[in-house]
Amino acid sequence: MKNVLVIGSTGQIGSELTKELRSRYGNDNVVAGFIKGAEPTGELLESGPSAECNVLDPEMIAEVVKKHKIDTIYNLAALLSVVAESKPKLAWKIGIDGLWNILEIARENNCAVFTPSSIGSFGPNSPHEKTPQDTVQRPITIYGVSKVTTELLSDYYQKKYGVDTRSVRFPGIISYVTPPGGGTTDYAVDIYYAAVKGEKFICPINKGTRMDMMYMPDALEAAIGLMEADPSKLVHRNGFNVTAMSFDPEEIFNEIKKHKPNFEMTYEVNPLLQNNADSWPDSLDDSCARAEWNWNPKYNLENMTVDMLAQLKKKLGC
Repeated sequence: MKNVLVIGSTGQIGSELTKELRSRYGNDNVVAGFIKGAEPTGELLESGPSAECNVLDPEMIAEVVKKHKIDTIYNLAALLSVVAESKPKLAWKIGIDGLWNILEIARENNCAVFTPSSIGSFGPNSPHEKTPQDTVQRPITIYGVSKVTTELLSDYYQKKYGVDTRSVRFPGIISYVTPPGGGTTDYAVDIYYAAVKGEKFICPINKGTRMDMMYMPDALEAAIGLMEADPSKLVHRNGFNVTAMSFDPEEIFNEIKKHKPNFEMTYEVNPLLQNNADSWPDSLDDSCARAEWNWNPKYNLENMTVDMLAQLKKKLGC
């Protein structure tokens, strides 16, 4: 990678990914793409170039790609699972029509493209324990349907046109930097905020509901590591199962209580979130990612909890 464009640079993943890419490849070589109303601020704005990049405006994207001589695009434009379910048409337009525009631009300008898929690409008929890399994918949400289509369309462009497309199926991502914005797994971020603030946490996911999760530093390493991988070693491309840990609400609650003994949690289940969670795997088999590009996460529930609590204590001044 020489010149990188991050579309969706002000989102939960994009804001941290852009900074990490700049630290590795140089500030001037990583463009922070944004849409109106979600402009970069602070360090994200000041540390490197930025440009308006609406995936529904291919001419705008193409102009940015040519101006900055972009060779790698991280396409993070998407609606998260809960928001997508309330706006299915918009979710499809951004996730699929937008991706089509990006892939066409990549084909014409010889760019590599990373477009994340999700654990949500699986459905209730997928094996729930150690879900294989290659298995049935019949999701029951528009979010999941769009993610499966993302994988298929990206593979199509790779096989038919030779576009270097790659993706991972992200599990829930936990971060202390940018608050989440409408995902099924957001409770696993919100619970840490409540603990640090000394508040009782009301959990929207029922006890016993296991989902795969990942700490943000590992998520960034997954995205960048895959894009840096030797293409000749990749049997799969779109998208790789990746995971770091799997837990239910009681397990994360008990881990936090080791550090916050007075922390309390009750349940008030959100039916939409619970329905999404019940249709997703309890755990993923990421052996293909480990074999094909040496994927190896560094964080588990224990050391992530220590870091999350410490970082949020600093951030919130508690």
